[in-house]
Amino acid sequence: MLVAIGAAIFADMSNRMNGHEGAVHVVAYVVSGIGFLGAGAIIREEDNVRGLNTAATLRGSATVGACAAADLILESLLATIFVLAANTLLRPVVNRINRQPLDTPAVEATHTVYVIAPRMHQKEALRALEQALDDANYPAHLREIHAFGGNEIEIEMTLTATSVDGDELDQLTQKLAGVDFISEAFWSPSTSE
Repeated sequence: MLVAIGAAIFADMSNRMNGHEGAVHVVAYVVSGIGFLGAGAIIREEDNVRGLNTAATLRGSATVGACAAADLILESLLATIFVLAANTLLRPVVNRINRQPLDTPAVEATHTVYVIAPRMHQKEALRALEQALDDANYPAHLREIHAFGGNEIEIEMTLTATSVDGDELDQLTQKLAGVDFISEAFWSPSTSE
């Protein structure tokens, strides 16, 4: 309301003092000033953008005021109706859209198999893991080998297959855990969009 009144006062004052041409200049300044004010209302936090509705409402309010001051009463009334309708009638639609689940095909699962073995058996453990994944037809690429405790290493292999059977991976890791030089074997899924 304050934005609309402020825009109306500036446009009306300019119209009375300088005529039609002066009012056009003031309205142009109102538009750019409200754009600056609206940009300040927009906040970006990580992947979320907030304040777009506030910025658009500020722009609409300034339009209402400028139209009213220019004696464009019908346009001012229509702009008021559109601004109010957008902020009240569309709110349930937006809430319904926000409650919709994410597009599941866009979520991709990644499966990683972990093997922990003594440092002195690193090559054998890596070979056994690669062989077990090849036998199960799970193509993978080496992700990382790093220290695990004082005398052990952890090998992470990320599977490149898109469809993975959890029961098969359980059997695979149980088989690997039974190998003499492997202390522990397990797998973990993770999702990313």
